[in-house]
Formats: sequence, C-alpha cells, structure tokens
Amino acid sequence: MTGNAANWFLDRHLKEGRSEKIAFREAWEGGREISYGAFSEQSGHVASAFVRAGINREERAAMFVLDQIEFPLIFWGALKVGVVPVALNTLLSTDVYRSILQDSRASIALISAELLDSVLPAARESAHIRKIVVIGGEAPADAVSWDTFASDAGTVDAIECSGDEIAFWLYSSGSTGAPKGVRHVHDAMKVTCDTFASQVLDIRESDTVFSAAKLFFAYGLGNGMSFPLSVGATSLLFNGRPTPDAVSEILSTYQPTIYCGVPTLYAAMLHKWEEEGKHPKAPLRMCTSAGEALPAEMGRKWKDIWGVDIIDGVGSTEMLHIFLSNRPDDVQYGTSGIAVPGYEVRLVDENGIDVHDGEIGELLVRGDSSAADYWNRRAKSRSTFEGEWTRTGDKYKLTEFGRFVYCGRTDDMFKVSGIWVSPFEIEQALIEYPAILEAAVVAHRDDDNLEKPKAFIVLKDGPGDEVIHEVKEFIKGKIGKWKYPRWIEVVDDLPKTATGKIQRFKLRQG
Repeated sequence: MTGNAANWFLDRHLKEGRSEKIAFREAWEGGREISYGAFSEQSGHVASAFVRAGINREERAAMFVLDQIEFPLIFWGALKVGVVPVALNTLLSTDVYRSILQDSRASIALISAELLDSVLPAARESAHIRKIVVIGGEAPADAVSWDTFASDAGTVDAIECSGDEIAFWLYSSGSTGAPKGVRHVHDAMKVTCDTFASQVLDIRESDTVFSAAKLFFAYGLGNGMSFPLSVGATSLLFNGRPTPDAVSEILSTYQPTIYCGVPTLYAAMLHKWEEEGKHPKAPLRMCTSAGEALPAEMGRKWKDIWGVDIIDGVGSTEMLHIFLSNRPDDVQYGTSGIAVPGYEVRLVDENGIDVHDGEIGELLVRGDSSAADYWNRRAKSRSTFEGEWTRTGDKYKLTEFGRFVYCGRTDDMFKVSGIWVSPFEIEQALIEYPAILEAAVVAHRDDDNLEKPKAFIVLKDGPGDEVIHEVKEFIKGKIGKWKYPRWIEVVDDLPKTATGKIQRFKLRQG
C-alpha cells in the first residue's frame, strides 16, 4: 500500500457495498451510530473544515477527544487533507498538556467538552494554537463549537501523498517518564492490519469489536478503529471510564464478538464476577490483552468463565501495535508467544550480542509498522531506532520451546546475588495467592546496601497485614527462596498510566 491511508480504510468500503453497514456505535444510552457511507462523507466535511479554518498540510491538530464518533471523524478528516492528528491521553494534567502543546506546536485544539477544565488553560496559553473547537458543549468566547466548525463545510477527497509521509502522532504513555511524540507514516496502520489483525486476531466483517483500551494510545487505536475499518466490521466506542461495572454492561447490552482489554481491567472484572457469583453473557470469540504481560492465573480463570482464551501479546507505541503474541489455537499462559507474521524479534545483551536460549536479553523487533522517529528527540531516536531494528526496552528470555517469556522493563530489572531477577515473575507468583488482587515488585536496598525484591500488593478485601508472612512463605515455595520479596507493603492501589501500565519508577522513588 502506498498513498493516503484514508483511501483504503474509508472510501473503498463504498465501492465494496458497505455504505449502509454500521462503522461505529456509541455504547451508552442515547449513543449515536454512523454507517460507512455517512462516515466517509462526514470525514470529508471535517477535512474541508480544516481547510476552511486555515489549517495547512503538515500542521498538527491536537485531539483531546474522548472515544466518541467525533474521534474517528477528526482523525480521518485530518488525514484526508494532510493535517497531522495528534491523539492525546485524555487523563493528563493541565501542566502536561502545556508541555505537549509546546512540544508539538499544534495549530488547532479539538476538545471534548468534558475535558475543558484541564485542557482549555493550556490551549489558551499556547503560542501556536490558532483555533479551539469544543465538541459536545457550549464553546467559550474564544472557541467555536463542533457544529460551527464542521457544518456546511463542503467536502473534499483525500489528497495524494506518499505512504512514507507522516500521517499522525501518538505520545508515549509515560510509564518511565515524560511522554514522547511518536510519529507514524500512512502505511503503518495497514501493516498492523495485515499482520496481527488478519493473521492472529482473524478479524472479520461480521465482528463487533469493543476495546476497553482507549483510542488515544496505539493498542486501542488498532483495536477500536483501524482493525474494524480494515474489514468493514463494527466498533463500539465508550467515552467513560472502563470500570468493571461499565464493561460488564457493555458486554451484556451490545454483544461484542471481540473484546480487547488490559491485565489490570481483566483482574478487576474477574474479582467482581467472583464476588457476585455471575458474569455477563456475550458471544465472545476472541479476547486480547496487551500493555502489560498477562499473569497466567488471570488467563486460566477467564478461560474457565468464557470458554475463550485471552490472546496475550506485546506491542508498543513505537511499533503501533502487537508484534509478539500467543495464537488462538496456541496459547501458553505465562508467555508472550512468538513473533507475529511480518515481524522478526531477537534478544541481545548490553553489548548488542544475541543471547542464548534461556538467558535474559533486551527485545528488539523489526517490522514495517515502526515509527519514523521521536519528535524533537534526536538522541533518543538514535538509541531506539537502530536501522531496521527497534529497541523495546523490555527484557525477555526465550524458552527451549521457542516461546518468549517477559521478565520486565530494562529499567525495572535488577540482580540478586549476581543473578538477574524478573519483577514480573515474582508478581505473577504473588497474584496466584488468593487474597492478592494486584502486585508490583521493585528493587530495594537492604542494610548492607544490596538490592533485594520489595513488593507492593493490593488485597481483594482491604487491610490484612497478617497475610504478609504467609505470602512470603508462599512465594518461596513457588519461585525459590532467593527471589522472594524481603519487604511487602499493602497499598490501596498501584500507580499506573492511563493505559494500565504500572509506573514502577514511582514505587522506586518511594
């Protein structure tokens, strides 16, 4: 594929007879839906609105937009005229938004009304923002409403461009620090559809997809937008917080066939259903997980309830979606599976030398969905994108059976008695203890200034300091005496990014 991605993802569906098929449905009471025909037409109106507003090709459009029909309309309308949408985390602070707007130099801000309090001050202060558009509410004096912006704007066709032209930006989730602008080209989305979506997920036109993971980050963007559009399926959008109650209601009411979640949410949903002794009914045929490695116990419990495995995989903002994964007919819980067709992976040591099977190394990946670079981060771009290979920052080991086992982020790994310790291995063992809902493990120095494991746990039923000794003994029996956490701290919750990744650096900071 070369050229403007909008031609393949949107406009071809009209030629293939899907004009009346529902493309997106809002999964809440009173929610709207839009057909493929109307979606193609209205995205053309949005494209024309960008032109009318004086937003030029290659200028950035900052999207502070919840998962609602306007999100894909803005995204694809921008692509049609070469404006670069920057999809942003909707859960950040005003200070972070100030930094991102300064970094991206976006010319227009499109804001869901629910986010005005946190976004508007940053947008007003930006020296680069020339227009502010408010979606779904009354616009202040220095902004315009979505209806005013998008209505009566005429329509335009997708411009001609190279498949290697920058199409959109995503900002990294910040699990290890400040977000970075990751720039992707037009061809990248179709690559992820031809690989993971087609050959692992086996997405079909008849599917209804619900991604609890939001559209603003790479995993959700594929699940909830590009994957369904690739085959003419229907996507469910939800603009609220994906709590266990909310997700259970959506599964029951809207009957998706594919559900995409993250380990944190899977754990919370399983806990809710265990407590209630019941779960919703839905015709699920496929479930996926990413963002963090899925604990084996979670996958087994889910399979017991639904009769469907969770396909756990590994992706990144830099690679746009999943490149290492289990398969529907080949799931081994506790592993991240094997390379997705179309990708190559390898493990290297600190000197860039391939490690032997069973040894821990950093995961490198090669594939055509790799980002162009980090915006304004030359040194970081050089250290991450090494020719055709992308450094993931994840530590893995390869089993004798050819499966990749997650060990932790490079920054999270540490040695005990000179041997690498995987925080994730200890966390998986902790989760198997019946009273523990979530766990995170970091390095902590003892009285001799030597690093040992320290665990932070969230209990299912509130306070329970008396379980700490039992947990330590349980872990010794599971994974070995030298790996058990010397300190265990019971906490109410764990610090996470909006995508569900545990921010272990915050736990290390104390």
